[in-house]
Amino acid sequence: MSLFHWVVGWILGLVWFSRVLEAAVGMPKVADIALHKWLRHPATPQGDPFVSIIVPARDEEADIEQTLNQLLLLDYSNYEIIAVDDRSTDRTGKIMDRVAARSEAKGRIKVIHVEELPSGWLGKTHAMWEAGKLARGEWLLFTDADVLFKPDSVRRALAYAEAEPADHVVVFPRIIMKRPGERMMIAFFQSLFAFGHRPWKVADPKTDDHIGVGAFNLVRRRVYDQVGTYERLRMEVLDDMKLGKVVKKAGFAQRNVFGSDLISLRWAQGAMGVVNNLTKNFFAVLSFQWPRALASCVALAFLNLMPFAGIFLAHGWAKSGYALALFSMFAIYYGMSGKSDIPAYYFALHPISTTLFLYTVLRSMAVTLHRGGVTWRGTFYPLEELRRGLV
Repeated sequence: MSLFHWVVGWILGLVWFSRVLEAAVGMPKVADIALHKWLRHPATPQGDPFVSIIVPARDEEADIEQTLNQLLLLDYSNYEIIAVDDRSTDRTGKIMDRVAARSEAKGRIKVIHVEELPSGWLGKTHAMWEAGKLARGEWLLFTDADVLFKPDSVRRALAYAEAEPADHVVVFPRIIMKRPGERMMIAFFQSLFAFGHRPWKVADPKTDDHIGVGAFNLVRRRVYDQVGTYERLRMEVLDDMKLGKVVKKAGFAQRNVFGSDLISLRWAQGAMGVVNNLTKNFFAVLSFQWPRALASCVALAFLNLMPFAGIFLAHGWAKSGYALALFSMFAIYYGMSGKSDIPAYYFALHPISTTLFLYTVLRSMAVTLHRGGVTWRGTFYPLEELRRGLV
């Protein structure tokens, strides 16, 4: 048993420590557009490039007015807003029309009302595709109906994008968290992202690492057209990440940046709110393949739970590998605490958040397989159709 703990402990320790070292070197390379150097007016010496901001919404009456109002207050001279009412059953469409009718919104906001969803499309991807056809901008900014924008957010992002130059820019949003359960689950999700996704490698054209965030996907119009528009992603539940994937695969310059609170959103309410949000789409992350889901659960449990178990089960110096793994995990939490509102001591809740996350993956798989598909934004999509539409 001692040999087992020596081997397993040091495998875990070296895996986690290597990630910490890589992150320590890589994360400082990720730009922060909240810094003073990106406070430029106009965004480029030639002026402000024209931007089309696309906001799809279905049954978002609680948030859509605030989002549109904040977009109207942007400290940016050259943009339009295209709001898409995607078959809403509440007052979303009426609120959009009311905001667009105000004097300060005249000529700035266009509203599209989608009454029927064509076959072979997800509602959100269809809404964004329809908006994209009307958009006049050199840049397209795809966002969500519950995102809050600071006035200088778009100007800073455009200044950075044009200076790089980049073809696709993602700004990481600040997640508004009000409960300990939200912080616990989002901290785990961030640590998993840092462990497996390597945001510092997104800018490297030699890697497959890519990015996409629904809150802020800024892409050049010519690039959007060249990768096939949202028509290519018409059945993708993870449309934001897949847009990033096709842009990177096509060889265009992709960047992800920090932005402090330039954009923010409340993603979920409580720990179970995070579980419910991930349940509806996490099986899509695993390409709707149950063997991959089960294998992922085994790997996640080994990587995230075994260090905590091993530190108690091992004896003497056999604990050393597990201790290195735990130290490295804490270092990731400590590093993330500088970019989020989650204190490093939430590391102590990592076993609980891991267990809830494993439950989420299994629940997402079981619910999707049991129903034979996914109900998303009020529409049911058969599993086989979703699998055929994967990019």
